[in-house]
Parts: sequence; structure tokens; C-alpha cells
Amino acid sequence: MADKDFSNPTPQFGTAEYAPKTGADVCKSCNQAIASQYFRVNGSLACQSCVDQLKSQIPKDTHSVFARGLAFGLGGAILGLILYSGFTIITGIEIGYVSLAVGWLIAKAIKLGSRGIGGRRYQFAAVALTYAAVSMAAIPIYFSQANKDEARKPAQTQTAPSSNRGRATPSQDPPAATAETPSQPTSADKPANLLKELGLLALIGLTSPFLELQSPVNGAIGLVILLVGMNIAWRLAAGPKIDILGPFAADVPASPPST
Repeated sequence: MADKDFSNPTPQFGTAEYAPKTGADVCKSCNQAIASQYFRVNGSLACQSCVDQLKSQIPKDTHSVFARGLAFGLGGAILGLILYSGFTIITGIEIGYVSLAVGWLIAKAIKLGSRGIGGRRYQFAAVALTYAAVSMAAIPIYFSQANKDEARKPAQTQTAPSSNRGRATPSQDPPAATAETPSQPTSADKPANLLKELGLLALIGLTSPFLELQSPVNGAIGLVILLVGMNIAWRLAAGPKIDILGPFAADVPASPPST
């Protein structure tokens, strides 16, 4: 009979291990008979020693772990935004199914940063980052399309003849500066204007999935696919399911009477 491998000290509750004796309750992890009390780990019998060992090995959820997972998730969101917008800009095809990959990528990044810890706040973070990455991808897509449209305009206007070429007219002369000319914005106003423009862009980006409903069919399909991607992120960012119930008193058979 092959010897049991004790190199992995982690209690195992995912595979069945059969008792060497019939009629006795045994721990599914260590395969030892349960003497006085037992627990149930995800529905499987477990002894006190294996449950104590399992509890000591479950990683603790702390604020620093959550911050690390959130940082990894933010990096995944930036990568997902680049993936979504880059695919649309390069191919010229705007397909909402890329949002499924974005949700998967962000959830995996969060779990990588938290070293496998998940839970409600990780799930909410994954969903929010997935929505932000997909919706904000509309901004680079819009600017790319605007640059393409702007590049086509000179080629069209150069072919139009100009009968007044080389002749200056009073209407073509630049207006003379007057006292009523509005003053240029000062250097103190520029940061405020820049922040206002960036805030407006962010607002347009975050509302872009709903603005696309102006085309009812395509907009509705894109919104449904985005919700599916957010659902993928929610499920993958969930914590590991470890249900520990007990302790329960074991049914120990009475010893036979002495003769």
C-alpha cells in the first residue's frame, strides 16, 4: 500500500478519503477516527485538530490587504480601458463583449493583490472599476474618431477654388485691437478651467453607456453586456467559501461489558 503524503500540512476537504474501518466516523482531512466531538467543514466531517489548523491558515482581511487589492484592481481597470478602447480604435468595431474580458481582468487583479481574499467590499470595488473602465473607454474612442474626421477636412477644402486668392480684402484683414478686446485668461484661471474640462469629460464618460441608448437597439445590447461583465467581476471577487459548523458531540459506541 502506498504511504500517505504528509508533505502538505494543509487540511484537505476537497477529495474523498475512505476510512480504514467501517462503522466509524473519521475526519475527511487526516482520516483519523473522531473520538468525542467533530465539526463540519463545507459539509464534510472534520476533527478538532484539522479545524484549528485550517482556521490558522485562513488569511486575515485587513485594511492594508484591501488597499493592495484595490491598487491591483485599479491597474487592471486601466489595462482594461486600454484593451477596450484600443480594440475599438484599431479595428473600427465597437463590440460590447470586450467588457466581459474587462470584468474578468479586474476581478483577477483584485484577487491577486489581496492574495486570494475576497468578500463584499472587494466585489463592490470590482463592479465599480469594471463600469468605470468600460464607460470611460468612450473618451479615447471619441477623440480618435474626431481626429480621423478632422484629418479628412483639409483634403476636401483644398479642392475648392478660390477666386480671391492673392487678393486681400478689408474683410480678410485681421481686426485691429481695441480697448474692448476681451483679456486672455490669466495663469491662475487655467488650472480651474482644466479641472472643469476634465470633470466634464469624466461625467460624459461615466454616462456614456446610457447616452448610447439614443440608438435603442445597440445601446440596450451594449448595456446588457456591460451588466454581464459586472456580474462576472462580482462573482470572481467573492471570498472563498469555508463554512465551519460545530462542534458537535460524536456518537461514541458504548464499551462492551466486562465479563
